[in-house]
Amino acid sequence: MTVLPALRAELASATNQLLATAASLSDADIGAPSLLPGWTRGHVLTHLAGNARSHINLLTWARTGSRTPQYASHEARAAEIEATAARPASRLLADLEEESARLSAAIRDLPEDRWSAQVEGMRPPPHPAWYALVRRLREVGLHHVDLDAGHTPADWPAPFVHRELHDCFACWPHDRSTIGGVVLKDGERTIDSRHDLGQGPTVEGAPADLLAWLTGRSDGEGVSLLPVGQSLTPRPGRAGLPDPPPWQTMPAPAGLPMTPPKDYP
Repeated sequence: MTVLPALRAELASATNQLLATAASLSDADIGAPSLLPGWTRGHVLTHLAGNARSHINLLTWARTGSRTPQYASHEARAAEIEATAARPASRLLADLEEESARLSAAIRDLPEDRWSAQVEGMRPPPHPAWYALVRRLREVGLHHVDLDAGHTPADWPAPFVHRELHDCFACWPHDRSTIGGVVLKDGERTIDSRHDLGQGPTVEGAPADLLAWLTGRSDGEGVSLLPVGQSLTPRPGRAGLPDPPPWQTMPAPAGLPMTPPKDYP
């Protein structure tokens, strides 16, 4: 048994939730701003459909062994989003449903031994094909929040939050970090901490709150600053929080196991 069945089930659930939200949006809703600067909800939905197609490309690469780029180029991806973002809500929903179903079939039909094939996104490093499921889950989870249509970081499943924080730290940009450490809290209990992240203060908060801040999905609600030299008494509220460090500087951590592991992380 590997992590693949759990990732498939998590992706199916996250996709179903996303489709339910998309189905609730009217044409007027589609044209409203999302949480991403310069993008409407239509931009987010058309990107998610295109991203599903892009992951089919990666699985095609894994299945055939023939290099199949995730996207033709950054410019082509941006142009497609701009060209289709203003379509009616029903068209955007139908496209997202179709591409999500095609991706689900590609995942189902990929031979077991091809999940270890090496593929690559728009940026290095290359990664094994099984990690494409993690990347698609990241897109669905974060952009569902970006729709600003009722789904919030509080709705992220605990395994998603745990995995994304793990990979965030694995890809941490130490040379550009704005903080020196992170303390993960469950109420008053510390459940994890990192103190080698760079120069600057330590921040603490619940895992979902910290992930929302680190990924730019909040301005720091639930995150507190631990002044330098003080490890137990945080400064209340968001006063003094720095901007979060650059997020997702790599699409995948380096050194992932090529064979799907039993668990991840």
